[in-house]
Amino acid sequence: MMTVLFCSCDSRREESPVIPPVNYPLSRLSVGYGVVTASYIHVLAEPKSDAASMGYVRRGSIVEIMERRQVHRNGDSEPWVLIEGSYNGWLQEANIQIYDNESQAKTAAENLR
Repeated sequence: MMTVLFCSCDSRREESPVIPPVNYPLSRLSVGYGVVTASYIHVLAEPKSDAASMGYVRRGSIVEIMERRQVHRNGDSEPWVLIEGSYNGWLQEANIQIYDNESQAKTAAENLR
């Protein structure tokens, strides 16, 4: 038993740095894809309800999600997502379903129609 302990604690071994491989979750530019579940929703310039509208997206629209953010106001916390699509801007997360990839989002969008 002691032999195993001494062999595993050999101080002559050099340490080598751990370099994580480049993989999809760590290297992707977007968070995922979203499918709009509300009849229609305004895409806002900022993550707040009274921000200027940049346009709107309809139920079943697929958008690329670039960022997710918790916005704190008056003691409440509300999740928002920054999207790219027909319009670029912010949506309340409650109005979309989020998927890991575009294929899953397309399948979900087809089921909404």
